[in-house]
Amino acid sequence: MPNTKSAIKAARQNPKKREINLVALDKIRKAIKELKKMSSAGKTAETAKALEKVFSALDKAAKKNVIHKNKANRSKSRLAKFVAKAEKK
Repeated sequence: MPNTKSAIKAARQNPKKREINLVALDKIRKAIKELKKMSSAGKTAETAKALEKVFSALDKAAKKNVIHKNKANRSKSRLAKFVAKAEKK
């Protein structure tokens, strides 16, 4: 059990923050899965919209410190490269 006032408050806040963070991570995962599905199907218009959705989810998660901003940028770069490579085929 937490002993100090700050530890009691932290114990109260942590489950709420964890839930919010898990929702943000779930949005990212679902958006990436949708992007890869559209890309493999060869739908370029839908792929562009899905890429924007992924970028938005990554930026929002980085802004809320759910993920590090460098991880968000690295993921965006890799996904953009993936989409460009898929469009060439």
